[in-house]
Amino acid sequence: MAAAAALHDIDDLTDAEPDTMRFRLYHLPTRLADHARRRWLRIERTWPWATAFTTGWQRLTALPAVT
Repeated sequence: MAAAAALHDIDDLTDAEPDTMRFRLYHLPTRLADHARRRWLRIERTWPWATAFTTGWQRLTALPAVT
């Protein structure tokens, strides 16, 4: 699972079951904003797993594209 590989060092999610990861990471308190032909996902700073989500997202987007 890609999410488990990207979040291997996050304390609350290290040994989390897939259902727990889905609940915590897919239930984001966010707003989707359009600006200058780009979409921005605004994540609520007070959300407990905001750092875990952004860390995982950065790690997954940094991977090279499959060719």
